[in-house]
Amino acid sequence: MDKVLIICYYWPPAGGPGVQRWLKFIKYLPENGIEPIVYIPDNASYPIIDESLVAEVPKALRIIKQRIFEPYGLASLFSKKKTTRISSGVIQKHKKQSFLERLLLWVRGNLFVPDARKLWIKPSVRRLSQLIVEEQIKTVITTGPPHSVHLIGLALKSKFDIKWIADFRDPWTSIGYHKKLKLTKASQKKHKQLELKVLNTADAIITTSKTTKQEFRQLTEKPIEVITNGYDGEWKTPTLDEKFTISHIGSLLTDRNPAVLWSVLQELCNENPAFKASLQIQLIGVVGDGVAASLAKNKLQDYVTDWGYVSHDEVLQLQRKSQVLLLLEIDTKETRGIIPGKLFEYFNARRPILAIGPANWEAGLMVATSNAGNNFTVNDSNAIKTVLLNWFEAYQNGELKSQSVAIDQYSRRVLTKKLAKTISWVSS
Repeated sequence: MDKVLIICYYWPPAGGPGVQRWLKFIKYLPENGIEPIVYIPDNASYPIIDESLVAEVPKALRIIKQRIFEPYGLASLFSKKKTTRISSGVIQKHKKQSFLERLLLWVRGNLFVPDARKLWIKPSVRRLSQLIVEEQIKTVITTGPPHSVHLIGLALKSKFDIKWIADFRDPWTSIGYHKKLKLTKASQKKHKQLELKVLNTADAIITTSKTTKQEFRQLTEKPIEVITNGYDGEWKTPTLDEKFTISHIGSLLTDRNPAVLWSVLQELCNENPAFKASLQIQLIGVVGDGVAASLAKNKLQDYVTDWGYVSHDEVLQLQRKSQVLLLLEIDTKETRGIIPGKLFEYFNARRPILAIGPANWEAGLMVATSNAGNNFTVNDSNAIKTVLLNWFEAYQNGELKSQSVAIDQYSRRVLTKKLAKTISWVSS
C-alpha cells in the first residue's frame, strides 16, 4: 500500500467535530490501498476531551507524536476559564469582555500568527524530515485549522520532492471569528500572505463546502476538491422520545441564538395546550449566556434540558431519539459556507431537521434538497410556526419522520473513496 503522512492537531482524546473527519478517513483509507501514518501533538491542550473516541483509533495505525508548547498553558495561570473559551473559538461580544480577555485576544491575534500552535512548526519539520527520508513518503496531507499545521506542510514541500494536499475544514481569513481577534493591519496582511502561499504551493486543496471552494478559487488556480464531512455507522430504528423533543447538538453560542424560534415556541405554548404539555427543548453542548437569557425572556426555561457536553456515543443516541433536530448558524454573509459536521449525523439519524440560518446558507440548502427537513431565515417566523404545527400534528399521530433522500453520498466510506481518488491523481 502507498504510504501517506497525515498531519493533524486534533486527535483523540480530543472531542468535538474537528476530530471526527480524519479519524473516520483513516479508518477506511486502508480499504482503498492507502496506508496512513498520523502525526499529532504529544501533549496538546484540547478544550474538549472525549475519551470514548480513543477506542475508535485503529489498533494497527502508526502514530508519530511530537511535544508541543502552547502559550494557552501559561495564559491559563491567569484565568483558565477565559483561556479555554478563547482556545476553543468562543469569543465573547466586545462589551462583555474583561480587560484580561481583550488582552489575551490581542496577544493571540498578533503575537501568534497564524495561531497559538505556531511553535509546533519548527520541531515538527525537523522530526518529519527524518521520517520522510526513512519511510520514503511521497504524499503529505495537512488538515486545519489550526492553520499552523499547513505551515508544516509548506516547509516540508520546500525541502522535499513530495506531493502536498491541504485540507481546510474551515476557511482561513474569511471565517467569522477572524474579525474578533483584534488584528493589527500588519497581522491581517501576514494572514493573507500565508493563506495565499499555502493555497498556491500545495498541489491540491480540499474544502468541506462549495462556498469555500468558490472563495479559494479567487485566490489560486490549484485544483480544489470538495469533500464534505459525513456520517458513520448503520442506522437502527430507535425508540423515540415520548415528548415532542427539539434537540440541538453542539455549541450554541450567543451569536447563534435562534431568537425567532424561541418566540415562535412561546406563541405555540400560549395558543396550544397540547403543544405546551408535550414540548421539550434539549441542548447538548456549551450554551451561551445570551441563549439562556433569551429562553428565559420567552418563558421557556422550564422546557429546557441542558445536557452540557456528552460523549459522541451519547450524542448519537440522543439525536436518533429526538423528534426534531435543530441546525443553526449565525445570520451573516460570512457564514453562508459553513456546513456543521453534525448535519451529516443528523441526516443519518433520519429525524426532521429544522434549519435556521443566513439566506443562501449552503447547509440549509442541503437540508432542503435532501428533503430531510426545512430551511428558514431569521425572518421566516410564520413559516417556522406552520412547519412546527404540521410536525407536531404528525407527532401526535405517530407519523413524524424524515423523508430524506440521497444521503448515502455522505457516508464516511463513500467519502473516503473520493479522498483516495484525490490522493491517487495528485500523487501520480
